[in-house]
Amino acid sequence: MESPHPPGDTGDSGTALFGWARELVTPALRRVVEDLPAPQREVAGYHRGWSGAALPGAEGGGKAVRPALVFLSAMAVGAPPESVIPGAVAVELVHDFSLLHDDVIDADPLRRHRPAVWRRYGTPAAVLAGDALLVSALAVLAAEAVPHAGAATRELSRMLDDLLRGQSQDVAFESTARVRADEYLEMAAGKTGALMGCACALGGLLAGASEERTAGLRDFGRHLGIAFQCVDDLLGIWGATRRSGKPVGADVAARKKSLPVAVALADTGPAGRRLAELYDRTEPLSAADVATATELIEQAGGREATAVEARRQVGAAMRALARAEPVPSVYRQLHDLALLITRRDH
Repeated sequence: MESPHPPGDTGDSGTALFGWARELVTPALRRVVEDLPAPQREVAGYHRGWSGAALPGAEGGGKAVRPALVFLSAMAVGAPPESVIPGAVAVELVHDFSLLHDDVIDADPLRRHRPAVWRRYGTPAAVLAGDALLVSALAVLAAEAVPHAGAATRELSRMLDDLLRGQSQDVAFESTARVRADEYLEMAAGKTGALMGCACALGGLLAGASEERTAGLRDFGRHLGIAFQCVDDLLGIWGATRRSGKPVGADVAARKKSLPVAVALADTGPAGRRLAELYDRTEPLSAADVATATELIEQAGGREATAVEARRQVGAAMRALARAEPVPSVYRQLHDLALLITRRDH
């Protein structure tokens, strides 16, 4: 019997879909967080928006994109979403672990429109809370009551290796004068694509899908994650503060070598050369410099090339999904979700 579809029009705002996924995963997620030692429990609760005042526009705990992928992937192979809740909890815990550590590494002061954990509680507390969530993610999947626990734990472990490699590359890029577009995409496949790929694979694995169908789901998520990163890069330069939670131009001011910048710096024309001069300066960029650099990135083709790459990755994702032979109605849900999360304001 085919599982019921998640509520809401995915092709519209996605609010109902993400709300459905969040409601499904949150009770189990809360139980895991409540079992943490008191200091880590308080920090994790604040990070997820379960405690402390949130600013207008913030979404408690994020949009639950990755849990939604776990649930829809299970449904794609004919299993009820309730059967894969441990996978959804695990990927959400890993996502929060990565965000806590990323904010420390990048010294980002805001997360979800309010002070990041390291600013509120200090760097040691943020690091330890992230570590606790990572350990909990592995424990959730390794539990005896979880079907296919061994395969699921191995999937998560492989993903963490890719995630660490991608994060290491991202950090190395900060001290690298030039980053090639292919190098950047390799980093994105690890830092962003690996976790989304794992989310989809866990949905299939925990549902008992074959290796072939699980591989299709994994590749769907991985390509979708790269597309997601491309759109994040566009938002980081041209997005509104209300969407990103960061000041407009923050990524350019920090000289982040995102994909639009990598493409633009490789341009040998006047715009690319002028941008290289700005990025090679040692002194901070003024507001006027940031505005100029933003224009130059677009003139040198960075914006258009990144949008094209995002569309290319979505196409590759949908071809991979077809290999998983998904239930037709859920294929449409995943297709709409892919378009939704890669067609944000930019």
